[in-house]
Amino acid sequence: MDVTLLGTGAPAGLPRPDCPCAACAAAQGENARAATALLVDGALLLDLTPGAAFAAARAGRSLGGVRQVLLSHPHDGPAVEVPAGLPQPGRVPDGRELALLTGHRVRALALDAPGTGYAVTGPDGQRLLYLPPGGAPAGLEEPAEPYDMVLADVVGRPDALAKLRAVGAAGPTTDVVAVHLDHDVPPGPELRRRLAAAGARAVPDGTTLVVGAYEDVPDVPRRTLVLGGARSGKSVEAERRLESFPDVLYVATGGTRGGDTEWAERVAAHRERRPGSWRTAETCDLVPLLKEDGPPLLIDCLSLWLTDAMDAVGAWDDAEWADGGERALRDRVRELTEAVRGTRRTLVAVSNEVGSGIVPATASGRRYRDELGRLNAAFAAECEQVLLVVAGQALVLRG
Repeated sequence: MDVTLLGTGAPAGLPRPDCPCAACAAAQGENARAATALLVDGALLLDLTPGAAFAAARAGRSLGGVRQVLLSHPHDGPAVEVPAGLPQPGRVPDGRELALLTGHRVRALALDAPGTGYAVTGPDGQRLLYLPPGGAPAGLEEPAEPYDMVLADVVGRPDALAKLRAVGAAGPTTDVVAVHLDHDVPPGPELRRRLAAAGARAVPDGTTLVVGAYEDVPDVPRRTLVLGGARSGKSVEAERRLESFPDVLYVATGGTRGGDTEWAERVAAHRERRPGSWRTAETCDLVPLLKEDGPPLLIDCLSLWLTDAMDAVGAWDDAEWADGGERALRDRVRELTEAVRGTRRTLVAVSNEVGSGIVPATASGRRYRDELGRLNAAFAAECEQVLLVVAGQALVLRG
């Protein structure tokens, strides 16, 4: 079974008409995208969009063999003209299955938003799932057989992919292709980077994909370090990297700090951003978590872990520091980095990059700055991917 993507953009296309944003300005050439529409084996058209016949011709395909046209979501604006020879578009009621003379079977999935998802099984037994913009499956049963391909709004609804992964409907060999792409993310390298972190990819309009050929499925980095300064967006970047995965354990190393209202507001803001399915552990005892098997870990952050470790070894007192404190801290850092090296869990850690600013006025401040630099370097050496976030923009240092 093969799928030709006649369009891969949001319903309004990309760039959006008359939109002055930077993402739309950059959406030129192969980064320009028509509204998403899929041609399956030349026989099934999922979503009819303006210019579908011309898009098929540009891709070297014809709509002459289409036997069924299905719509996945309500279309705003004027009615789309049905090209001559095409059957009238329709929608399959949720839970119902449609059998085509071509040997394809289409089952309609209920969603948590207006629209219908379609699970298509080809004559060869290959299976794909197509979800409309802004939609995620509702009421998935566990365990599920993994689809060979999923085409979904990965950027707009990463939790939809998390739901599929939670029940086994999306597995390591599932080719996840992002469609309904809008101006939320700048096109080009930034879009590819964000999708790769979720185990997904995007392709240009007109691309034909073979369902079940998963050689191009990107590998999700197993260990990632996200560095950045204050309010740089490093925590948002770290959280974004795991929002398409279920059952993430968020490890908060900062504690509660009773009576500190500013700290309480920061903690509350972080909690509101996180998906409801994530769990939280407030601890600086990271090594046992890294040694255990389990869901992905998000550690925020290493700089607070270091503060706790330096407190424990008496690093702020020169005499204690010289009399074994420094050696004890080195041992703690080595134990942590060895646990990172041996962990089997997916890991994303956050840390502050503090060595580029003003030299601290106190000896203890300079000591902390130096030790954090050493910790960041040792931790980064054990990670497949390292990012530096500046002004909300992630720069890839490794991976």
